Amino acid sequence: RYTYRTSLKNGILSLFFRIPLYKGKSAREALKEKGLLEEFMEMHPYNPSIKFNSALAQIANEPLTNDYDLSYYGIISIGTPPQSFKVIFDTGSSNLWVPSIYCSSYACSNKPLNHSLCLKFNPTKSSTYRASSQTISVQYGTGAMSGILGYDTVTVGSIVDTNQIFGLSKNEPGSFLYYVEFDGILGLAYPSISASGATPVFDNMMSEGLVSQDLFSFYLSRNGQEGSVVTFGGVDPAYYTGSIHWIPLSSETYWQITVQNVKVKGQVVACVYGCEAIVDTGTSLLVGDSNNINNILAWVGIYKDQNGQYSVNCNNIGSMPDVTFVINGVEFALPASAYVMQTSYGCSSGFSPSNDQLWILGDVFIREWYSIFDRANNMVGLAKAV
Repeated sequence: RYTYRTSLKNGILSLFFRIPLYKGKSAREALKEKGLLEEFMEMHPYNPSIKFNSALAQIANEPLTNDYDLSYYGIISIGTPPQSFKVIFDTGSSNLWVPSIYCSSYACSNKPLNHSLCLKFNPTKSSTYRASSQTISVQYGTGAMSGILGYDTVTVGSIVDTNQIFGLSKNEPGSFLYYVEFDGILGLAYPSISASGATPVFDNMMSEGLVSQDLFSFYLSRNGQEGSVVTFGGVDPAYYTGSIHWIPLSSETYWQITVQNVKVKGQVVACVYGCEAIVDTGTSLLVGDSNNINNILAWVGIYKDQNGQYSVNCNNIGSMPDVTFVINGVEFALPASAYVMQTSYGCSSGFSPSNDQLWILGDVFIREWYSIFDRANNMVGLAKAV
């Protein structure tokens, strides 16, 4: 299941670990199957930008969002002997948390039958668990996760991360987490935004010398359910072609970079004076402020349908233009096959308008551009995904 590779560069032997990511059924698909999607979205509007709400971050919460399309997860284990969980490897947050036996919320107790792994961490069954007196609170768009913090061994692929602090949920109000296929979140952003000051998993890996390079990288497969990976400790040339373009961070909190502008057919149509963007594996769509996104949608020929949704005629994908992001002087193009979401229910826009000025380059962007997150140099590297 898990693999590691070695590479020789400049006479230095590097070791890095590949952890497979699985593309499961999204909450949107599960809700659609049950005929509940329209009603649920009306009650719980999609608001991805709440995840980066600085006001919430200042009160030591880790703002997340109800992302109906989020579907890439990996499997980790916690404790001795190991208890396994499906988690989102999320570059837009910094905490690790999983459901626990202390949680009696609907989302903890009534998961769908396709959750075949251990769903609740039981600290009494782990010989390496160490309790703490700290608590954690994670704010969602339609509720919150609250719980306690503890320490244990966390195994990610072949990496054994000892004495890792993580959250054990006690309360997960709301029904959103019932419909998702993953159990918890493993945050990969900077420690400055970590709820309760908990040391993030990758920071612990770095301090324990578990990775040969202080970076990790993501490849998200464009098609099919398999092939996606997160690689800790290195860059895997098997997943990209051409050069890596390195972009300095504009903020060392999230993985935030500056976009110079956005073009369609050679014309600047958005971010005319530049805009700030988060490269975020924990957001499925590509999010921007409403005015800019609506302008992009008009240029590529996507409009709201009678239900208020940005639907696309699947037959038009081949004739729709690229949307190109200019970042640090380099053009990163997204073809229509990347920014149109195709499911068994039809096609829809991979762009999502927001009330916030901060852009989010989510999975729609990362599927097209292999993404490297370099903590040693505080840079993001982008290369054309294979």
